[in-house]
Amino acid sequence: MSESPPAKELPAGLLSDPAMITACRTRDFATIFRLVKIKAGIYPSMVARRCDLTPSRVGEVMSGRRKLVHIDVIERVADGLHIPGHMLGLARRAWESPARPQPTGQAAVSTAPDPDSERQPPSALPGAEVDGILALAAGASPSASTLQALRSSIEDYWRRDDEHGGEALRPAVVGQLRYVIELLKEGRPTALQNDLYAVAAELARLTGWTHFDARQYHQARTYFTEALRLAKPIDDHPFMANVLACMSLQATYQDKPGDALALVTAAQDQARAGQATTPRVLSMLAMREAFAQATLGNRAATHAAISQAHAYFGRIQPGDLDPAWVAYFDEPKLIADTGIAHGRLGETALAEPLIADALNREPHTNHRGRAFHTFWLARTQLQRGKIDQACHTATSALAPAASITSERVRGHLTEFYEQLAPHRQTPAAVVFEARLRETLPTAINEARHP
Repeated sequence: MSESPPAKELPAGLLSDPAMITACRTRDFATIFRLVKIKAGIYPSMVARRCDLTPSRVGEVMSGRRKLVHIDVIERVADGLHIPGHMLGLARRAWESPARPQPTGQAAVSTAPDPDSERQPPSALPGAEVDGILALAAGASPSASTLQALRSSIEDYWRRDDEHGGEALRPAVVGQLRYVIELLKEGRPTALQNDLYAVAAELARLTGWTHFDARQYHQARTYFTEALRLAKPIDDHPFMANVLACMSLQATYQDKPGDALALVTAAQDQARAGQATTPRVLSMLAMREAFAQATLGNRAATHAAISQAHAYFGRIQPGDLDPAWVAYFDEPKLIADTGIAHGRLGETALAEPLIADALNREPHTNHRGRAFHTFWLARTQLQRGKIDQACHTATSALAPAASITSERVRGHLTEFYEQLAPHRQTPAAVVFEARLRETLPTAINEARHP
């Protein structure tokens, strides 16, 4: 993918123009694109490059034949055109924040990775002003029990993330990440240092995941990249494969299927480089490839990747030493993901029974997973013309969706609600909308009506 040109600042007069303010508030991108063309000289082809859109998509938006509704695309427009986040109902964008003053002279510290030292931990993370305090706390030498406590905390964070979402956990996770980073700055025996790298890498991945689930994609990519850098010195190839697979999944959500395929291919290369890679890990990676291929519309390649995922899963043995982070990829998850891959290809007759079967096997404690899969099932039923059944299925997902803080879950709900638009007056749809207003009253306001 070609690099976008540097963003051209919009004239202050345009950002204060009542027509621009109204267009941003209502997310009328046809008007926004027209105004930036007329008043800022940013033509549709330039809008496409800056916002990582295709020129045809920009043209369809300007002609009124298409709307931009997904939050990640809206964020790309805000960042590409430098429209302040509040104007589009977004959080403050990273480029709006003033640069942090950097010390000079002997006190200057570079935050760029040192190409000559793979083992150099990052000199700063977000909120680095507390590093001095944490350094004092890290004065005691960590023991085996310290490492076990950290690993137990990570396991607990992942469990709570599944049940409630990760946004509330993030401050604690980042605090532990900074703590371990401080420990890494001190010289320790190799075995202990390697264990600390592994813990730090997993904390960075978990932080990235919480940002991804909140659809804060730039921050997620930063932490995923940090996780890769922390895992590289200890040659943890399966873990690096997992991080790349997470980044591949994020790319599918960002409507970047080419990036998704490149990242999962790199993940599979990492897995093959590691002697400890297990069949369960390889099965998960093959399914992520199926997602990428399906998003690209490559039917034969998707089916081949699905077959490979099931073949690897069939090789799993009770004594396999799977990494803890892949334990979630059990048989119900394999079946659900198989259905979703077929659903992405539009093969709803294959997708529906698979996702329904997986839901019958899934634990009810995994609120986010159940909400995701239930909305996927509802979408496949709707696409098959089963309107009453689709509305009933989607209604059953409202309770788990309301119990978890996850913008990705809200995104799936919004997409279903928009796809229901042609049938909005049917009795089943009226009942679903009434329940939606009771359970998640803000979701309807977030949905963009056609």
